[in-house]
Amino acid sequence: MSQDVPVRRERKMTLPSGVPPVQAHDHEVVVGDVPGDLATLRAATEAWRKGALAKSSAKMPPRLPRFSTWSDLDVPDVLTQADVPVDYMKDLGLPGEYPFTRGVQPTMYRSRLWTMRMFAGFGTPEQTNERFKYLMAQGQTGLSTAFDFPTLMGYDSDSPRSLGEVGMCGVAVDTLRDMEVLFDGIPLDQVTTSMTINGPAVVLLAFYIALADKRGIARDKIGGTVQNDCLKEFIAQHAWLVPPRPAMRIVTDMIEFCSKEVPRWNTVSISGYHIREAGATAGQELAFTIADGIGYVESCIERGLDVDDFAPRLSFFFDVHNDFFEEVAKFRAARRLWARLMKERFGAKKAESMKLRTHAQTAGVSLTAQQPYNNVVRVALQALAAVLGGTQSLHTNSLDETYALPTEDSVTIALRTQQIIAEESGVANTIDPLAGSYFVEELTTRMENEAMAYIKRIDEMGGMVAAIEKGYPQREIAASAYRFQRQLEAGERIMVGVNKYESEGGGSSIPLLKIDEEVQKRQVDNLKKVKDTRDAAKVAACLAGAREASKVGQNVMPAIIEAAKAYATQQEICDVLRDVFGTYTDPAEF
Repeated sequence: MSQDVPVRRERKMTLPSGVPPVQAHDHEVVVGDVPGDLATLRAATEAWRKGALAKSSAKMPPRLPRFSTWSDLDVPDVLTQADVPVDYMKDLGLPGEYPFTRGVQPTMYRSRLWTMRMFAGFGTPEQTNERFKYLMAQGQTGLSTAFDFPTLMGYDSDSPRSLGEVGMCGVAVDTLRDMEVLFDGIPLDQVTTSMTINGPAVVLLAFYIALADKRGIARDKIGGTVQNDCLKEFIAQHAWLVPPRPAMRIVTDMIEFCSKEVPRWNTVSISGYHIREAGATAGQELAFTIADGIGYVESCIERGLDVDDFAPRLSFFFDVHNDFFEEVAKFRAARRLWARLMKERFGAKKAESMKLRTHAQTAGVSLTAQQPYNNVVRVALQALAAVLGGTQSLHTNSLDETYALPTEDSVTIALRTQQIIAEESGVANTIDPLAGSYFVEELTTRMENEAMAYIKRIDEMGGMVAAIEKGYPQREIAASAYRFQRQLEAGERIMVGVNKYESEGGGSSIPLLKIDEEVQKRQVDNLKKVKDTRDAAKVAACLAGAREASKVGQNVMPAIIEAAKAYATQQEICDVLRDVFGTYTDPAEF
């Protein structure tokens, strides 16, 4: 029997405390050995454990008292066909075919490599424009924009709240003028642009669309992604603009608008990355991310949209952490789970509506300040897991990101990591090469079942918005983060250079990128020039239009695009939304 065709059998799985088990899919074995062969195999395995394994273990005891994944799932010693619950055509299928476990495209990387999209943004728009062009010259195939904290929170560079933060953790963007400079010399109809922005995403997307309009580029020619995942902000990252329910209304406005006006734009990047960085396990990251996706789909259907009109432009964003096989299994489980939900729960008919397309980023939280050159190795292994997991797009972190934004040298190494995997390793030459691995298939099913247990509980609470308001995902993540920290401090979990193999003095010194504190003055001066030269009456009228659309329930996108074209600032537009919808304070429940 081919290793690529495992046989289904029920297997007990380990779930986090408080998560109820769910039943695996109940169907007959349709491929593989006859029952007698499986019985023989089980007997042989049991004899091996009592014989050869027991003798070897007596001479050489296991090096750990318990083997587990990075997320604390038990790892079995060995698996066979008799242990792995997979019906090939139902649970795996062929690449590019439902349920897309083996990939969303029939050819995967044999036809086109994943998009190499390095996260970039610091200082002024001029400085980030230079970094964009440098990365494109080095072979980057997509732009990914990091914004500074004031921009992320919906404040202009001249706000008192922005003091000391302008341009420090990303690029400052206050008006359409900054967007013009940021993408100067970059053909918007020939590249795809990702923007990591959430609460004020509606404003930044409006700036980008206004820029395309100004350049005479048709809206159906621009492509990219705006993160725009308000739910994960309330769960993990905490950079919100308005409370959860009006935030969902704004996201739905954007999905509705872009499905008609900007059809190549991914309107939401449903993001598990920040959930994982906050301390979630791989299973929790998968569960809460998919549950967020369910929330957006339900909101759009309630608006009256047809699922097949908007679902193909929903995208995902996952973390890639240290445990190699767990991460591979997570990506495969995510595709299968999303496909089944879209088909069976929401009645999607188009294959494109069922495909989970994802960006991935190596785990920033796994990088260490101690022995920072070790981070190159961590990132390489994480990137390889993302590729073997079937990602469509990938960012690799730089070795110095625990200290500062990356230097040109460090970001080049991070990009070269992807290119070496693509061009030298051979892993991109065959589709889903780990399929049929007993461990990978068993772990994929276990991850899917764990996620479904969480989703069922969230459904019982009334959906993800209600669960967030109750503090449920926040508490689950906090408990996992605490458990991991306790394991680390007890030496049960090893981080090289941190709690084992330490170096005197903590490790090597490395060059760092330092942001000139004059950035804020230059950005504020530029903003003042825009305010002094724009048509103030037109700005006021456009802001009034945005306020009216917000109040009466109209789609806010057209009015905000007009405000962008009048050079209204990001904060002026965000203040309108805050005035109409109110603000939000984290309940901080643990």
